[in-house]
Amino acid sequence: MAGTEAITGIGTKGREIKAQYNKFIGRKILFILVSLILIGLIAGISTTLGSYPITVSEVYTIIWHGLYHDPETTSEIVIWNLRLPRIILGILAGIGLAISGTEMQGILRNPLASPFTLGIASGAGFGAALAIILGAGFILNRYLIIGNAFFFALIPAFVIIGLAHYRSATPETMVLAGIAMVYIFSAATTLLQYFAEPEAVKETVFWMVGSLGRASWENLIPVSIVLICCLIPLMWTVWDLNALTAGDEVAKSLGLNVERTRIMVMLLATLLTAGIISFTGTIGFIGLVSPHICRMIIGGDHRFLIPASGLCGAVLLLSADTLARLIIAPVILPVGVLTAFMGGPLFLYLILRRRKEYW
Repeated sequence: MAGTEAITGIGTKGREIKAQYNKFIGRKILFILVSLILIGLIAGISTTLGSYPITVSEVYTIIWHGLYHDPETTSEIVIWNLRLPRIILGILAGIGLAISGTEMQGILRNPLASPFTLGIASGAGFGAALAIILGAGFILNRYLIIGNAFFFALIPAFVIIGLAHYRSATPETMVLAGIAMVYIFSAATTLLQYFAEPEAVKETVFWMVGSLGRASWENLIPVSIVLICCLIPLMWTVWDLNALTAGDEVAKSLGLNVERTRIMVMLLATLLTAGIISFTGTIGFIGLVSPHICRMIIGGDHRFLIPASGLCGAVLLLSADTLARLIIAPVILPVGVLTAFMGGPLFLYLILRRRKEYW
């Protein structure tokens, strides 16, 4: 009799645990679905905004018509050649930057890790400045700036990966090495600007602030390819990142090759970041803030955290770009300015308002 009661008690407890687990899973899925809906709503609103007013019904009619015919009228050209590429680039860039930040924070177990605090953005900025000011680079055509930005964005990552591989550097050392890369490339960029012509300096600064104004259907193709090629292998690392969250020793005891995983994820996240910012410029705070928002709401399970952070990053970047087009219309502000204005206070708010340790 007592044994039956014990078995019944265990069964009831197990059902309660399972119900609670399903509730947590449901909340994570709900957050992802809400993020998808928000992306659709913000994208729809953003498509109607601009110096050339177009209603919502006209937008959907134009998009549907454009699937079968080339743009002909002014409205069709504005939607298909200007606004849609900008919106799609914002979604892709937001997803990529947020996922890169999530992966870097996961492998380094550091809440301040992001593509920008590790020097990747500073390296890209130096490469772009080199192309704009001196006209020097690795690809001597209209992709000179993009090629330079991509190549120099990889240098800080290889320095950090080299430390991890040859010096068995700790995550803290890797973050400090990234900060050193920030200062080195920032100093080199400043030196170039000091001797440059005013117009070249202006163009360099505008590139480094970050903007979606360079969006075109032609540029969306390489960004999409980089995002897909990096995202698929990164999603295979979710269990490895969950193991690393518990610490290197625990991860090793579970059979994980910590050093190889850290190098592989760092390389993929860097390639993803470089492939995006070489077309958009250095848009900051998306890769830092988005993962924190999602961790506070849905927890640190990377199976859900990675897609949720990507969608949250798309929401933040689309929202910032929409505001950038509205604040002093018809002048369009660089979206990097808005992400900094939004990201800084939002990051402080998240830190001050948190009620428990979520990291």
